[in-house]
Amino acid sequence: MVNPGQKEDKSKTTGEKPGTVPSAPKRQIELPPNITVRQLADILQVTPIDIIKQLMRTGIMANINQVIDFKTATVVAAGFDVETKLEHRAAIKARAQEIKTQQKQQQGEQAAGLQPRPPVITIMGHVDHGKTKLLDAIRQTNVVDQEAGGITQHIGAYQIELNGEKMTFLDTPGHAAFTAMRARGAQVTDITILVVAADDGVMPQTLEAIDHARAAGVPIIVAINKIDKPGANPDRIKQQLAEHSLVVEDWGGDTIAVPVSAKEKTGITELLETIRLIAEMEELKADPNKPAEGTVIEAKMDHTRGVLFTVLVSSGTLKEGDVIVVGRVWGKVKAMFTDAGKRVKRAPPSTPVEVLGLDSVPEVGDVMTVVADEKTAQAAIEKLKASAPSSSGTINLSNLYEQVNAGKVKELAIILKTDVQGSMEPIRNSLEKLSSDQIKVHIIHSGTGNINESDVMLAIASKAVIIGFSTSVDPGAKRLAELDGISIRVYDIIYNLVDDVEKALKGMLQPKEIEVIDGHADIRAIFPAGKKEKAAGIYVTDGKILRSDTVRVVRGGKIVHESTISSLRRFKDDVREVATGYECGIGIQGFSDYNVGDKLEFLHIEKAS
Repeated sequence: MVNPGQKEDKSKTTGEKPGTVPSAPKRQIELPPNITVRQLADILQVTPIDIIKQLMRTGIMANINQVIDFKTATVVAAGFDVETKLEHRAAIKARAQEIKTQQKQQQGEQAAGLQPRPPVITIMGHVDHGKTKLLDAIRQTNVVDQEAGGITQHIGAYQIELNGEKMTFLDTPGHAAFTAMRARGAQVTDITILVVAADDGVMPQTLEAIDHARAAGVPIIVAINKIDKPGANPDRIKQQLAEHSLVVEDWGGDTIAVPVSAKEKTGITELLETIRLIAEMEELKADPNKPAEGTVIEAKMDHTRGVLFTVLVSSGTLKEGDVIVVGRVWGKVKAMFTDAGKRVKRAPPSTPVEVLGLDSVPEVGDVMTVVADEKTAQAAIEKLKASAPSSSGTINLSNLYEQVNAGKVKELAIILKTDVQGSMEPIRNSLEKLSSDQIKVHIIHSGTGNINESDVMLAIASKAVIIGFSTSVDPGAKRLAELDGISIRVYDIIYNLVDDVEKALKGMLQPKEIEVIDGHADIRAIFPAGKKEKAAGIYVTDGKILRSDTVRVVRGGKIVHESTISSLRRFKDDVREVATGYECGIGIQGFSDYNVGDKLEFLHIEKAS
């Protein structure tokens, strides 16, 4: 109520404080009918995480690549004090045309030879959720080349045909092999099928598969398997997937989920139709007329025919008689066979074939290329052997700041492993808050348990660092990380973990000392070495022993002594090192309480990457 002679205080109706200048008009932006979270973040000049948080406040779980409509985008923009209006149809059409023109210009002359090719599909998921049975059901439903006399054989990949259109399926042993191929520079998959059992639910290995597929940047189709079982609950699966930002279409997301039963062979046709639909949207193309390139899927030494390897041709057409370079070996294609055992003379893009023609077995993930002649092949191998392996493509916390300043890195990808789930969220939140305009911190995978080889393979493929909290590193993972220059850091205090990453982003992190395991040995005998001293006769089980190493005596899984090596002898000679498979005598400084069966661990200290 306003008293007589008193002016009305407009601040009560406008929300402005008395005596303040009226606020500036809100910023306005134009948006298309549909837009991804990432695109909206760029337009609003905020981070995608801010957009996702705003969506969560409205009850929508979304990932960075999810498409939202104009109405939802308007609600999100309002949270940042920005008004929106729908982009004019003519502007949308002009922008779409501009994008197409740019794409054509980028492709240039290469586009002239591009032709549609079959999609390549990988099936991943938890170990007991029916991946193999689903592959078998697909194979039995629509196998290409079912001629009489055809001998079906396992070559690691096969093709099926649906209404005259082919699809290639990779029969790889899980996401670790899938990522191993990516780590070696091969992007072999176009679509990933995530198999989740309707009677079990989303498991840790399911989440790993999701992260590996996302890191590869390929579309994901969810196959909800075992719908025939009594305890099946597809809606519960969809809820669990939504909790991990994988929202299915009938819940308002962009991920297609197909209920199937590999056992009863129901839903298989619908799954194949879905694959065909997504493949059409992806517009997969390759040039079949250029020299062939491909990736090794499997390799073996056959006792009767010699070296056989399966290659998935990615571009060009592989022909009998072609001279090929595969990794560090070369040869000439003598014969090619399909998974049905049929001999073929040509293999176009997206075709898997078993090839005969090399003298030594290549590695899975090796890239195959066709070259002009044998001389060119030999020169390529010599050049490859001369070039020393380099880990310059990897990222570590110690040199992160220099790489950011040089413009080489704009995102710090992190694989986070913790002891328990309760530690995960506070660490994730703390790390993601360290993002800046120069560099974004992105947790590409998180989980509980030890750091394993699968984590390292994902780090290699994604150029990520691995951070552990109150957990340990599997020996195999440690060796693989050392071989490929992958940075692993383990912490027991959250503050130290976050502080080190922050210092790395600012260029203030000092190199950290880490233990490098050189080898292990077993004590097999004990003998006197002087009046009171004793020595141990040992057998080196792996790695090697260096005279300068620190040695730990492990008994019953516990360290009972740690010291330096006082003597290292083979027969009567003092030696500097002893390799795997050899016996020697050892003396340990300040220790003589040896027991037969004790384990010895040998290590040295290095500056961490």
